[in-house]
Amino acid sequence: MTTTIIASLEKLLDGPRDGALLRYSLGNEYLKAGDFARAASRLREAVERDTGYSAAWKLLGRALSESAQPAEALAAYEQGIAVAEARGDIQAAKEMRVFARRLQRQLQAADGG
Repeated sequence: MTTTIIASLEKLLDGPRDGALLRYSLGNEYLKAGDFARAASRLREAVERDTGYSAAWKLLGRALSESAQPAEALAAYEQGIAVAEARGDIQAAKEMRVFARRLQRQLQAADGG
């Protein structure tokens, strides 16, 4: 099912409906399919189109984390937290803080300290 949805959404790229939401939706579907690199790419495009899209920042952090890029994931979460707080999206900021703390601990452990 996900591959059918991805194919349908890909057809909309560069058309009149292309935008942050479409890129977010594609990133989400790629994430569900386990294609973390493509998910991260589409989610980066989403936040480039709308830097205030806190849900896209959150999903970007997850995609980067799943693709074993913890430092990049942490940076995405930190940006997402700032965006969410500025928008008053307290729940999203809270969730991203939890993920960011986990990544910070993971990165500290990898550095031996």
